[in-house]
Amino acid sequence: MTYPSIRDWLFSVKTFAASMLALYIALKFQLPRPYWAMASVYIVSNPFVGATRSKALYRALGTALGAAAAVALVPPFVETPLLFSAIVATWTGTLLYLAISDRTARSYVFMLAGYTMPLIALPTVTDPTTVFDVAIARTQEITVGIICASVVGSNILPSRLAPTLIERADAWFRDAAWYGSETLSGHIAGKALSACRQRLAATVNQLEFLLSQLSYDHTHPEILERAESLRGRMQLFLPMISALADPLVALRRDLHVWPEGLDSLLADAARWFDEPLATRAAEMHDDVGDPTAESLRKRIATLQPARDALSSWEGALLSNALWRLGQVIDVWQDCRALRALIAHEAKIGSWRPRYRHWRLGGTERFYDRGLMLFSCLVPVSAILVACWLWVSSGWHDGAGAVTLAAVACCFFAASDEPAPLVFRFFLATAASVVFAGLYLFVALPKVHDFAMLVLLFAGPFILIGTLIPRPAFNMVTMLVAVNTATFISVQSAYESDFFVFLNSNIAGVAGLLFAYLWTRVTRPFGAELAARRLLRSSWSDVALSASPTPIADQRNLTSRMVDRLMQLIPRLAATDEHRHPSIESFRDLRIALNSLDLRRSRHKLDGDVPDAIDRVLAGVSDHYARCARASERQDAPSALLSSIDDAMRRVAARARAQLPPATLADADAQPAPRALVSQRWLRDTLHALVGLRIALYPALAAQSPSNPEATA
Repeated sequence: MTYPSIRDWLFSVKTFAASMLALYIALKFQLPRPYWAMASVYIVSNPFVGATRSKALYRALGTALGAAAAVALVPPFVETPLLFSAIVATWTGTLLYLAISDRTARSYVFMLAGYTMPLIALPTVTDPTTVFDVAIARTQEITVGIICASVVGSNILPSRLAPTLIERADAWFRDAAWYGSETLSGHIAGKALSACRQRLAATVNQLEFLLSQLSYDHTHPEILERAESLRGRMQLFLPMISALADPLVALRRDLHVWPEGLDSLLADAARWFDEPLATRAAEMHDDVGDPTAESLRKRIATLQPARDALSSWEGALLSNALWRLGQVIDVWQDCRALRALIAHEAKIGSWRPRYRHWRLGGTERFYDRGLMLFSCLVPVSAILVACWLWVSSGWHDGAGAVTLAAVACCFFAASDEPAPLVFRFFLATAASVVFAGLYLFVALPKVHDFAMLVLLFAGPFILIGTLIPRPAFNMVTMLVAVNTATFISVQSAYESDFFVFLNSNIAGVAGLLFAYLWTRVTRPFGAELAARRLLRSSWSDVALSASPTPIADQRNLTSRMVDRLMQLIPRLAATDEHRHPSIESFRDLRIALNSLDLRRSRHKLDGDVPDAIDRVLAGVSDHYARCARASERQDAPSALLSSIDDAMRRVAARARAQLPPATLADADAQPAPRALVSQRWLRDTLHALVGLRIALYPALAAQSPSNPEATA
């Protein structure tokens, strides 16, 4: 067992101090529910200043919006309970949909507004004249807690988010370095590699939310820009290293073609991956470049196959592998430089990206709107059924059951498997009822002043608070702290009634049990369904990439496909299969990107090459359209293989007719007469076709193209 660190203890003590300050202020001003101020501190507090500030601001806005909706909707509809239930459910579902459509910290505004409205509105339906007072009081109490949490967190030994960004980035670098080294040594499958892929993708996904909080940490705007660029290149690393793996495996294992010097090049690249990251600003190479990376690029250029070697399948495959290796080196160098700039906050503005591509810069994210809508309909239906049971039974405290059911369903709507999380919510709340009962009926009768109350709360709340920063315990411990503070219902004068306490709190526990059962029934599926839908959607985008349909912004299409892949990988179980879905999904993405490259290059070529490329693209589009319609991966047809081989033959023949007696690498370095510009497009087209062939037919990598002149 790992004991709480000094940072955990510091966070817990600060949070407890802020909660007691909020409770004292609320009692001093005689707010009707001062315990809400105390509970709000535990809801918004975070070990880092930026996260606390952002959550505090968004909680204040969400509470105000939900309270305003309650005030506006209760009076006109209170006499029609079923209609009012439908309005409450619709409001909650709509705001929840907006919340899960926003993957930044800002989503908290919509989440809070969604369930704050029923929290205020439902308990007041028996006396609608009090709704305005309840809304104002709740807003005041929560605002007091928010202010206390922000002030204490920002002024007493504040912890910034930027170091945490570096910590998570460094964890990504460690995983990526190992993953890259394994790939360069010829390993592309295995349970450890699969698990590493999942961690890499999960880290990239988590950074998106973290970066949305960084602006509240007084971080320099250019650091924010660099952090976004770093995350973008982290996204690219996995697809690129995967694109490198297939040609390397084909050369080593299938074709047994391994040029002299390639082993040492890959070994040195792997060692470079493992090199320590810059620990001082003086170690950065922004102005002169990374010497190791420059040396690796020169060695790649010397290994590039000559003109005669490019006329063979082995030569084309080697050229493709070296080209991919150069891209990986560029992206890795960018990641190292960006990480150093963010860590040292030095040389702001001096970074120049090494990896540049016309597809970079897209901002679109992928959202499974159908699954999101269904996820929101579950809380909506839960609220409707719970309200019907409440109204039918005439249970006076039934509003508490409905509100907590709504809160639990909203909290975990975005999860692939919400039912186990709702059950943990139920257990944490049941434990809170027990703790609150012990406090209320055993300990509090002996308390006579606020100082004694603080001492009574200090031990348990500080101990629980040390576990809140830990992801494994965060949800349960935060709920125990919040619910215990709420259920105790501290007032300026002690009063308690066991039966009132039991009835009101059993309502909340019953509501959570209902939410668990309802979620279990309505969402019995888990991550498998989400993964299948992501795969089907990705196949549709591959078909679009290869189709003649105009694409408004290919950068956004690329961004959407990469983002979807990062969502898919963590949902796939780690296995040691060579045909693992995550490996196949990388190939799908590579096929889409190669298709986009072909769509772009065909306009730069002449002769019979464009028609051959069109046949390849039509075959790719038809194949993936069939996969999407069948919702199942299909074997690529042999006719498509013939089309790719024919296109490679025509491209190679065109290159042979124009290429001067030099290597392809020299064509990049020399001045650009018109013939050499054409050679660049021919080379890129050849690489795209090779990439398509080994991605669509990995088992045929050892088989040269069917036509004897396929690459001659």
